[in-house]
Amino acid sequence: MRYSGWQVLAQGLLGNGGWRPAWRDPAPKPAYDIIIIGGGGHGLATAFYLAKEHGLTNIAVLEKGYLGGGNVGRNTTIVRANYGLPGNSEFYSHSLKLWEGLEGELNYNVMHSQRGLINLFHSDGQRDAYTRRANAIINQGDDAQILDREGVRKLLPYLDYEQTRFPIFGGLYHPRGGTARHDAVAWGFARGADQRGVDLIQNCEVTGIDIENGRVTGVQTSRGAIRAKKVGIVVAGRSSQVAAMAGMRLPIESHILQAFVTEGLKPCIDHVVTYGMGHFYISQSDKGGLVFGGDLDFYASYAARGNLPMAEHVIEAGMTLMPMIGKARMLRSWGGIMDMSPDGSPVIDRTHIDGLYLNCGWCYGGFKAVPGSGHCFAHLIATDRPHEAAARYRLDRFATGRGLMDEEGTGSQHNLH
Repeated sequence: MRYSGWQVLAQGLLGNGGWRPAWRDPAPKPAYDIIIIGGGGHGLATAFYLAKEHGLTNIAVLEKGYLGGGNVGRNTTIVRANYGLPGNSEFYSHSLKLWEGLEGELNYNVMHSQRGLINLFHSDGQRDAYTRRANAIINQGDDAQILDREGVRKLLPYLDYEQTRFPIFGGLYHPRGGTARHDAVAWGFARGADQRGVDLIQNCEVTGIDIENGRVTGVQTSRGAIRAKKVGIVVAGRSSQVAAMAGMRLPIESHILQAFVTEGLKPCIDHVVTYGMGHFYISQSDKGGLVFGGDLDFYASYAARGNLPMAEHVIEAGMTLMPMIGKARMLRSWGGIMDMSPDGSPVIDRTHIDGLYLNCGWCYGGFKAVPGSGHCFAHLIATDRPHEAAARYRLDRFATGRGLMDEEGTGSQHNLH
């Protein structure tokens, strides 16, 4: 079923009884050419591009819960390509270009809104750092503008510009940045993969990875053994646990990142705004809720919930930047399990086991990377060669020290990114 305005109108007039399921619910087959472990945004995108770009359809995506039930459905939905380092800059530029054509490619409304993103700066040193980053973004072929204080005030008049401790000096404006509907991204990729013959198997937990003579031969699951020629691990905060099934110890720590949403309000925040001195970021959803987040909880955990001191810390930063937020009632909060790499940049690479591939370490960048990650991971699995946009995302950089991509310049340590 193709979606269109006419279809919405017709179904509305007919009581919405004619919609068909968006994807099948197949039982697992005994064997596949490729198994993707993880039915989140990255895993579903990988399966979609394997089928669309490489013509491979004997594929299964295995998800221990329901599709899109992990980080892709619990994040602050920001999409951007304003990275400064070689390697990250090319990749996120590639991903943003895929975002811009995604709805037409999927025939699915992911509600991608390029409302613009503004990173505020609060000192001369921050201004210099953002100016360097703006030049790097422009050199990559993407968009960036440095705004002075009055330029920011024209776009964001509701901020507190007279903060005694952290006055606003200006901002780095990325007009093509914005947001998208997180659930819709998962649903769109799931529907697109299913239409091309991929089996999306829910409630199928991987409990073991079968290896013979240094080569992967399949997986053990809660629904029985499944053979495969190639297996891709793309499970975000569970990366270390799944890789351990293959005898691998990854340079990944899992931390909790909280996010928050208020009651629905009339439109008041038109952009995505980040606070340079409080690690606070905020946007307004299409339903009117203010969606915001901040720092990690700074302790390793697999619990998809946060702690109250960090909630207080994030909200204090929001109150400092925009006191008006204090009038909104917070509706809910949640925590996502983040796979934190030591240098803050991801891994898309083959492992030392033939036929086993790894996609992890996305830190804060997972949602905005979904199309690019899936596209590059599919290319790697299909061709055994890295995609040029992800060529620097090698796993061995943590063993050799060569090619580390410390985007924030804070050192190679998980909880600093």
